[in-house]
Amino acid sequence: MDPLFDRINVRDLLSGHDLSDPSTPLSAPDLRLIISRLESHSLHIKSKVRSYLLSHREDFASLFSQCNDAVFKTNEISDNVSGILSLISDRPIDVEICKLVDEIGRTTKEAREKREMLGLLKIIVGICERLEGARSAFSDGRLRFAAEEVKELKKALRIGDEEEGEPIVYGLLRKQWADLFDEMQDLFSKFMENAVRFEQDSRTIRVKYKLCVDKMDGIELHTVMEAMDVAGILDYSLAKAADLIIKHAITPAVSYGSPAMFAEDVNQGSEGISETVLKILPSQDCKIVDVDGDAIYARVIQVIKFIFKHICFENGSWIRSFGRLTWPRISDIIISKFLSKVVPEDASKLVDFQKIVKCTSEFEFSLKEMMFISASDGKDYRLSSFSENVEVHFAFRKKTEILGKARNSLLQCDFSLPQDYTSKGPLLKNDGMAINSSNQVDLIFSSERCVVSKAASQLMELVHQTLQDVCLSSARVALEFYHAVRDAILLYEAVIPVKLERQLDGINQVAILMYNDCLFLSQEILGLAFEYRTDFPDSIKEHAVFADMAPRFHLMAEEILQRQIRIVIFNLREAIDGADGFQNTHQMQQFESAKFSMDQAVFILEKVHIIWEPLLRPSTYKRSMCMVLESVFSRITKDILLLDDLAAEETLQLQRLIHMMLDNLSSLLKSLISAFDSNAKSEEDTSRPIDDLIPSLRKIRKLGELLDMPLKSITSAWESGELMSCGFTILELKDFIRAIFADSTLRKECIWRIENVSLY
Repeated sequence: MDPLFDRINVRDLLSGHDLSDPSTPLSAPDLRLIISRLESHSLHIKSKVRSYLLSHREDFASLFSQCNDAVFKTNEISDNVSGILSLISDRPIDVEICKLVDEIGRTTKEAREKREMLGLLKIIVGICERLEGARSAFSDGRLRFAAEEVKELKKALRIGDEEEGEPIVYGLLRKQWADLFDEMQDLFSKFMENAVRFEQDSRTIRVKYKLCVDKMDGIELHTVMEAMDVAGILDYSLAKAADLIIKHAITPAVSYGSPAMFAEDVNQGSEGISETVLKILPSQDCKIVDVDGDAIYARVIQVIKFIFKHICFENGSWIRSFGRLTWPRISDIIISKFLSKVVPEDASKLVDFQKIVKCTSEFEFSLKEMMFISASDGKDYRLSSFSENVEVHFAFRKKTEILGKARNSLLQCDFSLPQDYTSKGPLLKNDGMAINSSNQVDLIFSSERCVVSKAASQLMELVHQTLQDVCLSSARVALEFYHAVRDAILLYEAVIPVKLERQLDGINQVAILMYNDCLFLSQEILGLAFEYRTDFPDSIKEHAVFADMAPRFHLMAEEILQRQIRIVIFNLREAIDGADGFQNTHQMQQFESAKFSMDQAVFILEKVHIIWEPLLRPSTYKRSMCMVLESVFSRITKDILLLDDLAAEETLQLQRLIHMMLDNLSSLLKSLISAFDSNAKSEEDTSRPIDDLIPSLRKIRKLGELLDMPLKSITSAWESGELMSCGFTILELKDFIRAIFADSTLRKECIWRIENVSLY
């Protein structure tokens, strides 16, 4: 049948026609030919189909029969389903079935819950009975059984592992257990208080083996210890006994210088040992000092053996618990009362301390054998750790001592001066008392000397002593000493400026002493490495650095000096401001005011002279005083030259003021000249005259001459260059001439000559 369903190709029907061009129209003959051929093809298909059906007649008949049967069965099933649906619609059995299933489920759930509740109730009743049984066992003296019950009930009630949503009854049971546990702890604490007692009158620790507490008589101490161990409260119950033994036995045993002695005694009864006694006896010879620690450690071992034998009954677990409870405190007592007191005070005695190190190690080994301390926990070997690190403790103590000495020296020093260092009698404090406590020292990198405070000299003495110890010490000790030296030096920077802050704001010797201190310390610090480095231990040579601190003190010295100079100049300017620019000095009131201002300035300069000259290095004194004088002379000269109209009498008064000031400052100026002479070898050029170092001094002297000099002489002095060498400018000179001399042909001529000389 497959060939019947093939497509009919028109090209096959018109095979003789050219159909390559789809746009070519078909002619009528072509169309008739196509129709004819299609009809022929259709007849051919019909013939084929008929032949196929005839040849497969039986197959088609069987197929049609099966289809008919299927249709019949389908109709029968449809009728049956319709009948069932009719029955269901009349009686809703599905609803009844659902109700029955729900009822069965509820009944089953209720039965299961009742079984669970019954099981929980049995557990609760059982726990309640066990709690009551444990409480009853405590009352009957069955301590071990009661302790085991409490321990098991703790697991059953999941103490410490509570969960949310648990029945409320569990909380109530846990509270009952907690109450029982507290009662048990209190009971065992009473037993231990009854078992271990200290009698103050006889100074005796008494251990009883038969105990009586709360109508429970004849309870063995060993039984109590077992019960406490089972319940896991050994540490809690032994706490008071441990405190008692530490206070009344261990502490006296370790007492350095007046130790106690111990004697044991055992009291036998009819049923065996009833109690043991540890008697605490005073030492027969209180003058004996145990330097090596043998006797101290022996006494402590005696006490611990007493505990091990008579309280812990040689049970390793119990003595270990007692050790965990007491050893940290015992070791602290031994360190504070013995080991720390025998730490050498001199580095040369560190070798002798090795005997104590060995004795301490043997002591801890004995405790380890008794299981009083752990064999594996390194924290229990605190005494050996301390004694083996004694170098560190020695160095730390010495470092603390060094810093304490340095701080005390700095805080106690009042930065006062002896009478010898003042040029005009003793300087006085505010209360009128003479001051005295300074030292004159040589500077390492200078040929000059200066006065420093007692604090600075004592600080450097302490530094040199410590560095000498560095050269003789081990590497660890030397390193600590090195840091102590640095910290001690830096204490000056931290303490002194704060202590003397207020005094630095005035003109006084404190600021100058601080300047000298800082200068002295900076040079001493620079010299430390050269003086000691070669003798330092090799490990310290790489780390020992002092040069980094020297610039700090040098800068601090310059800041202090410049601050003092600024304060002096500020006070001088305030004094000169009172002269009101030196105007109208021909009037008596104005002259007196100007004279008072000049006297104030001279007084300030003399005060500075008295303080500075004996304290400062000559070169520093010369440089600083010249700076101050320059500011004073230049200010006075400037004010006078700014006057625009001067009467003849006024010029004479101004000249008088200048001469009076210079006369009053003659001693000060002489001190500068002597400073130049005494400091001939300093780095500054001392061959220069004083007028070169104070340019305004030459100018003010010349100004005093110009005030009564004829106009022609003034002009000649300018033409010769004399006035220019004194620092006068052409503008200052012209204004000065106009202020003194009236307008005239001569004044114009002189001013013209001055201008021409200037232009030339």
